Amino acid sequence: MGGDLRRGGLPGGPDTAGTRSGAEPHPAGTQPGAEPRPAGTPKIVGVVWGLLILNTLGSTGAKTIIPLPRSLIQMITMGALLAAFTLALAVNLRLRIRASAFVFLLTLLLVPSMISSLQLESGFGALFRCARLALFIGTLWLLSRWWDGSLTFVRHHIRVYFVVLGSAAAGLLISPGAALPETYGGRLVGALWPLTPPQIGQYAAVIIGLTVLLVMGGRTTRGSAVMVIVPSLVLLALTHTRTATVGLLIGLALAIGSLVLTSAAARRFFAWAVLVSAVATVGFASALQAWFLRGQSQEYFTSLTGRAKVWDALLAAPRTSAEKLFGVGLGDKSFGGLPIDNSWLAVYQEQGLIGVVLVAAIIVVLSGVALLRPPSLQRACAIFLISYCVIASYTEAGLGDASPYLLHLALAASLLAAPAAAPPLPTPAVRQPPAVRQRRIPRWARR
Repeated sequence: MGGDLRRGGLPGGPDTAGTRSGAEPHPAGTQPGAEPRPAGTPKIVGVVWGLLILNTLGSTGAKTIIPLPRSLIQMITMGALLAAFTLALAVNLRLRIRASAFVFLLTLLLVPSMISSLQLESGFGALFRCARLALFIGTLWLLSRWWDGSLTFVRHHIRVYFVVLGSAAAGLLISPGAALPETYGGRLVGALWPLTPPQIGQYAAVIIGLTVLLVMGGRTTRGSAVMVIVPSLVLLALTHTRTATVGLLIGLALAIGSLVLTSAAARRFFAWAVLVSAVATVGFASALQAWFLRGQSQEYFTSLTGRAKVWDALLAAPRTSAEKLFGVGLGDKSFGGLPIDNSWLAVYQEQGLIGVVLVAAIIVVLSGVALLRPPSLQRACAIFLISYCVIASYTEAGLGDASPYLLHLALAASLLAAPAAAPPLPTPAVRQPPAVRQRRIPRWARR
């Protein structure tokens, strides 16, 4: 897939509008008198994006083959964020940013986070998480300079998460027992880096959906797509993650549906997908049901594996007016020692009703912009990412803090950004012919 990346001029490149003196040599590939081409996205930007992904991997999960202290993992992930911010600042020293409603709303989300965290109800860790969120948002502001609606960040997203999935696959090959522990019901976990089954399922579903859209749009080869999709599907199946599977199917359906009227490839893929789904539903109904239930009872399945009890207790807990508005401060997304596993309730718990309104505004703004854009591959990718995050928000937390879900939405925002208008080329000065000196006509010749 790396060979298919086409780099073009991006907004905010080096200053190249100035004219050059006649004695100064022209840049390679530039005609005399023409403006040099603006530089594309620097390679270091991809490194920054990868470091942001590393920061959001988290530090909790199953036991690894080589025990890693949680303090060491936190040092690595926080160091990755500091490195990402430093590199982004180094490559954007002039602090050129693009207007982005998404990042602006994220910046506003810092206000209730700081107000509630200063109360120290969640301990000093809340202030640390606020600082982390501020660095995360600051890095996104610095990267917004290169958000121009291209697929560059999509490719970075796929590559980095494919490497993360590769670590999970390597752990499965090295120690199947550690990668499929009984404590997680035989579901795939990270044996080299602590990754939970929902994490692996999320990463696999996202890169599967984006790769399908890329190959449908002719932006990558089928061979490259197969190398990404097939292993990711296997890992997704081994995680038994229902949320990721449903989000992948619904997100792809909406994304492909946005291309049906303008793309013959989308129409063919949609027809084949409907046919295969019908055959699989009829022929493998029992197997699919067993995979979704994961050996759980129907009652436990309908209660969302016990999440509903935590949600009811959270909503029933007494709160002051300040806690209702601003929350109790950024924490570990848990209530009473149990994970909340719902983005909206987690935001309500930690950032209050103001946080819920701001997160809802982020989703509404991105969705509205996506609907107003003309049909395109970038719009389809954005619709897939937004749809996936909305579906996953019901059983996963993360929309109110630095997380993979915010990175998915940031990627959608970069795809929906309008390309910056190219500066007008300087009009070459037209040399006027020298004035013809008029000869004096004698008087006798004028008669």
